[in-house]
Amino acid sequence: MPSSLPSDFSQRFIFDEADARGEFVSLASSYGEVLARHPYPEPVARLLGEFMAAAALLVGTLKFDGLLILQARSNGPIPLLMIECSSEREIRGLARYDEAALGAATDLAELMPDGSLAMTIDPRKGQRYQGIVALDGKTLAECFDNYFAQSEQLGTRFWLQADGSNARGLLLQQLPAEHQRDDEDRANTWEHLLAMAHTLSAEELLGLSNETVLHRLYHEEAVRLFDEQPLRFQCSCSRERSARALVSLGEADALSLVQEQGGQVEIDCQFCNERYLFDEADVAQLFAGGGVQGPSETRH
Repeated sequence: MPSSLPSDFSQRFIFDEADARGEFVSLASSYGEVLARHPYPEPVARLLGEFMAAAALLVGTLKFDGLLILQARSNGPIPLLMIECSSEREIRGLARYDEAALGAATDLAELMPDGSLAMTIDPRKGQRYQGIVALDGKTLAECFDNYFAQSEQLGTRFWLQADGSNARGLLLQQLPAEHQRDDEDRANTWEHLLAMAHTLSAEELLGLSNETVLHRLYHEEAVRLFDEQPLRFQCSCSRERSARALVSLGEADALSLVQEQGGQVEIDCQFCNERYLFDEADVAQLFAGGGVQGPSETRH
């Protein structure tokens, strides 16, 4: 009988006697959906999977209604990694890379030198917020550690792994003082929790269940594991959104674009490769207030 559990989910845990919490994330289906649309080379696919896991972990720590956008940019073989994850836990991602420049590069410093990491929170209501730090860790996980060290009061650490089939992540985060009021006791407990997490191997994070990992690390601690929260791949592109992009050009420019491109404008979604086609009649209808009609065409 097939499992009813989601293949993609995050799962929170909390320490009952320490001011700390944690979260796991597991992405298989959505990671596979992204890679099925773009046959990325191994180092690109690995970093993109780690980036997806980080975005899913972050959505679990933030209280907002809208969109989380992560971007890593560099002057190297991978100039862009980008993930979008909504508060409804719908995720999509893409990468840009120079195949000729990849060579034998494997680590972050070689793949994304002189890089920056940007996290944008775009709420449906309220002000957009963006924070940017240098991409200066040895791994993506270290880069996120550095981001939070510069922007947050509470300690936060990441462990990220991806292998082309699964993307997994672990986050530990300090909570405001409640169980431990003594600063030294609080700091010692936090360092202990981090030290135990650092013993987790990549193979264990990728291959073991959350329950097994939690027991492996913290069987001597009072810790509670909560229910899974599902995640899924979902692209927010649509024919309607593509039509609005055309309308924003103005009627004269939109019609001119149709003529320049041989009678049809093609608008591609960079995330999922969906292709939307508009001919002169479609454009005329848009500006006549007739709305959007007709099926999209999908390019595989």
